[in-house]
Amino acid sequence: MLLPLFFLLLLLNLHLSSSSSISFPDFQIIDVLQPLTVTGTLPDFNNTHFADESKYTLRLLHRDRFPSVSYRNHHHRLHARLRRDTDRVAAILRRISGKTVPSGSKYEVDDFGSDVVSGMDQGSGEYFVRIGVGSPPRDQYMVIDSGSDMVWVQCQPCKLCYKQSDPVFDPAKSGSYTGVSCGSSVCDRIENSGCHSGGCRYEVMYGDGSYTKGTLALETLTFGRTVIRNVAMGCGHRNRGMFVGAAGLLGIGGGSMSFVGQLTGQTGGAFGYCLVSRGTDSTGSLVFGREALPVGASWVPLVRNPRAPSFYYVGLKGLGVGGVRIALPDDVFDLTETGDGGVVMDTGTAVTRLPTAAYAAFRDGFKAQTANLPRASGVSIFDTCYDLSGFVSVRVPTVSFYFTEGPVLTLPARNFLMPVDDSGTYCFAFAASPTGLSIIGNIQQEGIQVSFDGANGFVGFGPNVC
Repeated sequence: MLLPLFFLLLLLNLHLSSSSSISFPDFQIIDVLQPLTVTGTLPDFNNTHFADESKYTLRLLHRDRFPSVSYRNHHHRLHARLRRDTDRVAAILRRISGKTVPSGSKYEVDDFGSDVVSGMDQGSGEYFVRIGVGSPPRDQYMVIDSGSDMVWVQCQPCKLCYKQSDPVFDPAKSGSYTGVSCGSSVCDRIENSGCHSGGCRYEVMYGDGSYTKGTLALETLTFGRTVIRNVAMGCGHRNRGMFVGAAGLLGIGGGSMSFVGQLTGQTGGAFGYCLVSRGTDSTGSLVFGREALPVGASWVPLVRNPRAPSFYYVGLKGLGVGGVRIALPDDVFDLTETGDGGVVMDTGTAVTRLPTAAYAAFRDGFKAQTANLPRASGVSIFDTCYDLSGFVSVRVPTVSFYFTEGPVLTLPARNFLMPVDDSGTYCFAFAASPTGLSIIGNIQQEGIQVSFDGANGFVGFGPNVC
């Protein structure tokens, strides 16, 4: 079978090393004429399956594959994504800093509790999975969010619900639905819980004012032939937001109430994902279990921030362009004792953010090695762009992350130089962070196998591509 040219380039250009002393290719080739369109059709999820006793596998779908999501052109699609991205980053910064959302931008809470700001903003869910909820299982699309510790779906009776692709889940028709009482230990683990008629109530207020409120329950979730019972799940009776057809959210953050946390006994806190690349008809994967941890990955220590335990922080020490490490302050990516700064890996953020000083040096290093390419005006949050309309392919310098304890990740070219319109304009896909916090976004993670070993505190990259 002949592989497409781009896939061959991806296999050649994704390079991971366990030692920072190993040399890397200095340049890569990017195919300027690669198609930018996606079909806007949903794949068949019936082959999502249970692999073995220690691994649960789900297919990941990018939001642009939903038929309800349509754009006039690639330029329109990109700007919509960057608007979502800006909101997402602002919400993460508010959450980690401990600052509340301005009162004018959130809805009044009428039942109980204070506001909880989650990592996901309205409409910012980028990747979805298909899960059966209840007994018998009713299939639902759910957003995955590595910055959230909550699992929830919209439920009947629905006092206020947004439009979703599937019928709203009705707990009265499920033989496995069990409400959680106020006095249970499960209710105590919810950050913002309350009591109503003896039942545990939950509420999540997102950064832009969208929210979900309802009843906490234990329910059965099904992936193909895999059945997982007694998952603590929010049954949302009042929900406001635009979640692009999804029924709710599957939180895979670092807290005990996330789906990952609840599966720790079965999976050892291990999971991994491969995010589907933009502009393709393929699907990615989300895998839970020790078998999800590959042999041959490059492992980087996770860093815990007590102020933001839901997020996955990693130790980043430097950046490189064209095989040359950029001169940066030694502590520019450090997490401080007060919980400021650091580097978060996030599935919901698209574009990687770096502290202003680090970004400027990184960008300038890239510009210096691409001085031969014709420049174009900045686009949205991108300030370094190129007019490649007259090219079939171009040679560009590599971009690398230098992690704590030695591993170096060199990205495929399409993960750092991306098309922003249909006319051949490409931009350097990084941006400055307004604070000391860095976020490694999903554009930079696309097509790379990412694995988390929660029990031992590591995240791994590779060895496979997808």
